[in-house]
Amino acid sequence: MRLWTLHPRYLDARGLVAVWREGLLARAVLRGRTRGYCSHPQLHRFLAHPSPVTAINAYLGCVHDEAAARGYRFDRSRIGPVRTCTRIRVTGEQVAYEWRHLLAKLRERDPARFRALRGRAGPSANPLFRVVKGGIEEWERV
Repeated sequence: MRLWTLHPRYLDARGLVAVWREGLLARAVLRGRTRGYCSHPQLHRFLAHPSPVTAINAYLGCVHDEAAARGYRFDRSRIGPVRTCTRIRVTGEQVAYEWRHLLAKLRERDPARFRALRGRAGPSANPLFRVVKGGIEEWERV
């Protein structure tokens, strides 16, 4: 499971579909609807949020908006209401790590997108996250 901290605008089609699917799985976990993935490291930041389901809905709302902007038809009814919520802190080094990870994936599976993004300075994060100084997050599997 990869719940990207990066804004979904950077993902290729395969990555966007995957983060939608995995985000829906994370939502099911956070709602207690499945036993799988309950202790997955990527969920720690959502579980630590005062309102985990509201946070995952906000996360998925951004993914849905990006998909709609590209002409994809993700089913918005699969997520609950998207409300403003407390942003989740994430470190700048985490964002940088994910950026390098994404570029490595894109180099292989979408060379055109890789070429378009590789020279870009400092990617933005999903609006749910507030970037602060710090190293790679403890929950990340490096």
